[in-house]
Amino acid sequence: MKTYTVFLIQWMVWSGYTLSGWLSGHDRFFFKAFMFLVFLQLAIYIGKVILHSNAKTSFVTILSLMSYIGIHLILHELLAVVG
Repeated sequence: MKTYTVFLIQWMVWSGYTLSGWLSGHDRFFFKAFMFLVFLQLAIYIGKVILHSNAKTSFVTILSLMSYIGIHLILHELLAVVG
């Protein structure tokens, strides 16, 4: 259950990253990459605090990021087709 909780909280972190990236629309790539690293560190920290395991934290963080990117790209493509 802790793993699922971390997964959902990290999805909220990635959603926050997407929102902040949208709000900072015309920033340079360097700043967007730095912002990604800050949100990645936040996601890892949350995982370590709840799971108390580096291996589980790494697995859940990679899984949540890849699933979020997948859903994000699918929805982006669907909106491009509809709009």
